[in-house]
Amino acid sequence: MHPAAEHSPLGKSSEYIATYTPSLLFPIPRTAKWAELGLTAQTLPYTGVDFWNCFELSWLLPSGKPVVAIGEFSIPADSPNIIESKSFKLYLNSLNQTPFADTASLEATLAKDLSAAAGKPVGVRIRSLKEVEAEGVVALPGVCIDDLDISVSNYEHPRPELLRCDDSRIVEESVHSHLLKSNCPVTSQPDWGSVAVEYRGAALDHASLLDYIVSFRQHSDFHEQCVERIFLDLQRLLKPEKLTVYARYVRRGGLDINPYRSTQAVQLPNHRLVRQ
Repeated sequence: MHPAAEHSPLGKSSEYIATYTPSLLFPIPRTAKWAELGLTAQTLPYTGVDFWNCFELSWLLPSGKPVVAIGEFSIPADSPNIIESKSFKLYLNSLNQTPFADTASLEATLAKDLSAAAGKPVGVRIRSLKEVEAEGVVALPGVCIDDLDISVSNYEHPRPELLRCDDSRIVEESVHSHLLKSNCPVTSQPDWGSVAVEYRGAALDHASLLDYIVSFRQHSDFHEQCVERIFLDLQRLLKPEKLTVYARYVRRGGLDINPYRSTQAVQLPNHRLVRQ
C-alpha cells in the first residue's frame, strides 16, 4: 500500500458534506510508485494524462434550482500528485448544495482546487447530458485478443517474463483486451478495465500479451501505476519507435479513471466504452 493512502478517506467511514469544501481533496505523491518502477520525475519515459469522468456532478443555480452534468478532468501524467479517488468523490459531492453564478464559475473553481491538489494545471470540462449522449460509446482500436486460447496460472503479480516478441519483424498495430482487472491497494475492491496497446516495433506475441494482462488479476495497485507498469514492460521488450498504452476503467462511485501513457505528444481521446 502507498504509505500516504493509509491516511486518506479510502476504506473509511466518511461524512458526506453537501456544501463546498475543497479541503476534502487528498493528494497522494506519485514519487513512491515511480520509485518502485525505477523512475523519477526527471526520467519519465512517457507523456500522458489521466482522464477522470464524473457522472454524479450537481450544483445549485443562484435561484436554488439544481443542475446535473458530466464533468471531465484531465490530470497531467507528470503531475507531482494523484488525487485519491474517494476524496475526489467527497469533494464533488460537496458541490451538491452550493450555488454558482454560472457554469464558467464552477469550472474555474474546479480547475483551481484540482490543480492545487495535483500540483500542475488540471483541465476541466463540464458537459451537458445531451452532449455526452450524442457521442455514444466507441470501440477500442485494432484487434481484440480476448478470444485467444491460452492456459493461465498467474494471477497474483504482473509477470513481464510472460511477454514475447519476434525481433525479426517490425510491425505497427493496435491491440486491446477487456480482461484487465486489478485490486484497490487499500480496500481490495476489484478494479475492472479495458487496455489498449498501440505501437511500432518488434512484433508482439498476442497470446503472451493476454497472459501478461491476466497476471494483473489479483495485483493490488492504483489504476495509474498499472498502466505505467504495462507501458514500461512493453517498452523494454519491444524497444518501439512509438508506444501508447491506455486503460479505460469501469466507474465506481460515479467516477471512472482512464490513464494514458505515450512516447508521443499526441492528442489523446476521452471516449466512453460500452462498460462505462
